[in-house]
Amino acid sequence: MNEQIYEPERWSLTDLLRSPTGKDLERFTAHLEEVVVALEGWRDRLSEGISKVEFAEIVPLIEEVGELSRRLGAYASLWFAEDTTNQDALAFRGRIEKVLTDAQNRTLFLDLWWKGLDDETAARLLPASGDAAYYLESLRRFRPHTLSEPEEKLINLKDENGIEALTSLYDMITTRFTFRVEIDGEEKALTRSELMAYASDPSPEVREAIYKELYRVYGEEGTILGQVYQHIVRNWADEKVTLRRFSSPIAVRNLVNDIPDPVVETLLEVCQENRGLFQRYFRLKANWLGMKQLRRYDLYAPLSESARTYPFDEAMTTIIESLTAFSPILADHAKRVLDEGHLDSEVRLGKIGGAFCHGVLPGMTPWVLTSYNGKGNDLSTLAHELGHAMHALMASDHSPLTFHSSLPLAETASVFSEILLLKHQLQHESDPLVRRDILARFVDGSYATVMRQAYFVLFEREAHALIEEGATIDALAERYLANLKEQFGDAVEMSDEFRWEWVSIPHIYAVPFYCYAYSFGQLLVLSLYRQYKDEGETFVPKYLKILAHGGAKSPQEILSEAGIDMTAASFWHGGFNVLKGMIDELDKPMGA
Repeated sequence: MNEQIYEPERWSLTDLLRSPTGKDLERFTAHLEEVVVALEGWRDRLSEGISKVEFAEIVPLIEEVGELSRRLGAYASLWFAEDTTNQDALAFRGRIEKVLTDAQNRTLFLDLWWKGLDDETAARLLPASGDAAYYLESLRRFRPHTLSEPEEKLINLKDENGIEALTSLYDMITTRFTFRVEIDGEEKALTRSELMAYASDPSPEVREAIYKELYRVYGEEGTILGQVYQHIVRNWADEKVTLRRFSSPIAVRNLVNDIPDPVVETLLEVCQENRGLFQRYFRLKANWLGMKQLRRYDLYAPLSESARTYPFDEAMTTIIESLTAFSPILADHAKRVLDEGHLDSEVRLGKIGGAFCHGVLPGMTPWVLTSYNGKGNDLSTLAHELGHAMHALMASDHSPLTFHSSLPLAETASVFSEILLLKHQLQHESDPLVRRDILARFVDGSYATVMRQAYFVLFEREAHALIEEGATIDALAERYLANLKEQFGDAVEMSDEFRWEWVSIPHIYAVPFYCYAYSFGQLLVLSLYRQYKDEGETFVPKYLKILAHGGAKSPQEILSEAGIDMTAASFWHGGFNVLKGMIDELDKPMGA
């Protein structure tokens, strides 16, 4: 049994910078300037005849710019995330964005030169780039969509005070929201994370009240938040489709992820085809809860009257034990996050909503943010985000340019950690009622990770098209409600206030079309877990190797090594088959 006592805490950012105002900052910004100047010195020496030896001198400078930029940018974003009302943090972020935009623009010539080389010359030089090779290959994928140097510089400058400012305003507006709801006869003023902890409350009245309050607040600001979204979408279309000539808005994200358009289309189609599986589950859940029909308020309702809570120390101990049983290496990586003060798990006003892991540099322990309320979902979320941290640390041997995996594969370790947690909980629980609750909570989470995220992307595709046609914010809200009704069919009663759910989803603002990465990752991991059950301990080294690749190879190469064909619809259906097995298990008579 782990004797260490874990307590919720606020992270420390001193491993990035000792202070945002001291000599440490001056040292890093001055060094960034030196490296940028060194790269600028190569401008007139670049040609198709450049030698491999000369090119090998340039690559480390590119990596150093990347390393310094990531360090400074991470401090700025993490300081802001811990308190979006902190004016010093906001001012610092603005200052750093200006520094990084300047560095990006001054070294832009190098990216443009590399993209402009003929294939033969690029192939000759690539072997001299070491671990940065896949990064450079990825740059050349964007060759057809690259503009002239003056145009690219203008876009960078425009984004700094344009689209990036809009997403910051969205965060600032929404993180200031306070939700007032009566719980057990007492009116409480809650943050969003505190409010949503009640989504799994045993009381149907409480669940209804918190959702009505959530979308009352977002709905009252729906016009403003919807207008912000429209501007983001129009900017995306103007730049990505009109200027850069991508075939569609989602094709931009697919190229960034290095996932072919047809693969994403197949993934989304398979998700739509399998919506009946979750509809079946929600009908079963309504029966278990003694309801004729599940309401949208009840999606994450616990099956037992007493809501099980998990003190933070118990949660961390359980997660570490579940990881140790699979791989002590991964357990040690997870412990590093807490031991080095890189976890922010406190609940407080002003802290950015949701949860994330920020892996900054190879070998540097990532920073994890979550707001831990002690619910079962908080336990799963903590395991999920620590999984991201483990993934980054497993890839620590790579370049700063290639240790980050692509978005779809970035969910591999996080979701696998959730499944290991599930396995551990089921192994250590003999009560059939509690076991049913644990398994049902995992299926609830799988719905949220697979189907819900896929339907966000399906909505985004429609919304981008509708906005180009001049649709109003109310029309978008109507379209979102129709999206929900398709997703749930007659299995779930849908209340009108959920038309405003889309304005409460930060991802569709900050990273358009991001969300299919969750569906991709969950279905991929379900397939990997099936392999683990079949192969036992021999599977562990294969899995660790997938994580160790980081972003140094394409997703297709990495998955092919593991025997996975992501182009086949049957692969994605296979993930749903694992979920079907879990639902079949839940459908058996208790104790059978």
